[in-house]
Amino acid sequence: MPRPPHFLMCPPDHYGIEYEINPWMSTQRQVDHAKAVDQWQRLRQLLVDTGATISEVSPVAGLPDLVFTANAAIIYRQQAILAHFKHEQRQGEEPRFRDALENLGFAVTDPPDDFAFEGAGDALFCGETLFAGYRMRSDAGGHQQIGEQLGVRVLPLELLDPYYYHLDTCFCPLAPDAAIYFPGAFDDYGRRVLAENVKSLIPVEASEARSFACNAVVVGRTVVTNTGCPQLHKQLRQTGYTPQETPLGEFVKAGGSAKCLTLRLDGEDAAGWQAAIENVIN
Repeated sequence: MPRPPHFLMCPPDHYGIEYEINPWMSTQRQVDHAKAVDQWQRLRQLLVDTGATISEVSPVAGLPDLVFTANAAIIYRQQAILAHFKHEQRQGEEPRFRDALENLGFAVTDPPDDFAFEGAGDALFCGETLFAGYRMRSDAGGHQQIGEQLGVRVLPLELLDPYYYHLDTCFCPLAPDAAIYFPGAFDDYGRRVLAENVKSLIPVEASEARSFACNAVVVGRTVVTNTGCPQLHKQLRQTGYTPQETPLGEFVKAGGSAKCLTLRLDGEDAAGWQAAIENVIN
């Protein structure tokens, strides 16, 4: 039997816009806290309904972005390579994520010295390959060293648009040979790399990319997104997926959505190494 999906989340008790480190954020456009709590709880319940287990990081006052657990680390089997955030405002999250991951039984290691690295926000497996976003938040050289450490191939993708500052805002693996992506976030080279290495690519329109269509959570054939992505949902249904939407607009205000709010601890379904483990178990 496959293992149930397992996610790390953080309740939005202290979530808010306390600083500006990406173009989505404005301290003049504050979060409706009650609405944010309701949206987070709805997402959590949707994942539980898929059969997922949820582990939680305790929220901390003064760390409003701790809620975006996707940035905590990259998970590979029982290893967790911890984030080293580019911006000082988020660096206080690092020891909190370290403690949470160690308590969950992971061997936690640090990224290479002097490199910014923002976890699964910028490092996503699709099949055997680790696709790595760089320029805005993470450094390409650090990704290559992480690839050497894990013994996996890394394909760097330069992110050009500051609104798509993490790879997971514009690229979402669905399966080892399939992914969602927003072409406008990449240069010609990046689009060519994706086309040559991912068999089935579903492009997202610019208007739906702005609704964080690519920032989706994938559990088997279920794809959970923010609202406002009807064309993507149509394409997903045509290819055999079951899309589900849930409102996450309060988190879009900070530049995040469904994927940003979760870290998959048992391995994304699209990761080749996770599939290999399942085959051994079965």
